[in-house]
Amino acid sequence: MNKILLIDDDPEMGELLSTYLDGEGYSLQHKCTAKEGLKAFGNEDYDLILLDIVLPDISGLNVLEKIRLDSTVPVIMLTGKGDEVDRVVGLEMGADDYICKPFPLRELLARMRASLRRCSMAPQSPSITPSSKGNIKVGGLDINLDSHSIQVRGIDTHFTAAEFSIIEHLAASCGKLIERDELMEIALGRTADFDDYVLNVHMSNLRRKIGDSVSIKTIRGRGYMMTARNQAEA
Repeated sequence: MNKILLIDDDPEMGELLSTYLDGEGYSLQHKCTAKEGLKAFGNEDYDLILLDIVLPDISGLNVLEKIRLDSTVPVIMLTGKGDEVDRVVGLEMGADDYICKPFPLRELLARMRASLRRCSMAPQSPSITPSSKGNIKVGGLDINLDSHSIQVRGIDTHFTAAEFSIIEHLAASCGKLIERDELMEIALGRTADFDDYVLNVHMSNLRRKIGDSVSIKTIRGRGYMMTARNQAEA
């Protein structure tokens, strides 16, 4: 049973999610303040964290920053409809996804399942021939599918589960266009009717991390294509 930590100051929200998620096979622990949430996080292992941006003691963004110091646990931010800046900042700081309050419970469950799946499954890439078992090598990227780790020009570089999923799918189809909607659905578990904030910010983050080790071209109105630098410059 997956263990979920909810950090949110709304007790009714906690009771509602606890009952609903228990029926879906999840165990939820609810903490109402950032201090209580961080203490629980430090004492137990969780499979996913639901984190409200607005907390009574410190900002949820500060909580996220502390979590990301030593953990890659999936984090879904709970935001208000008008918190556009906070959503972008949260994703830039390493959140995996966000959902706006009030939200349908089934939508939250779908986002949770997608985040947990990205974190737990080692992707397989039958469409390419790996350079060694469990590896994809493109340009200056060496992607280990078994350990979910990536070296950028020989240097171990941290990527979130969402970023890894995007890179894996682009690398597996190196030199070929991946449609934007396809990448949203396959890599992020979102269908085309969702807004694409998440993909935009994740793409910006991973481009910053990979530098010039490979090229990720944006095909306007279509999607993305990864190429090795020698291919891009040919």
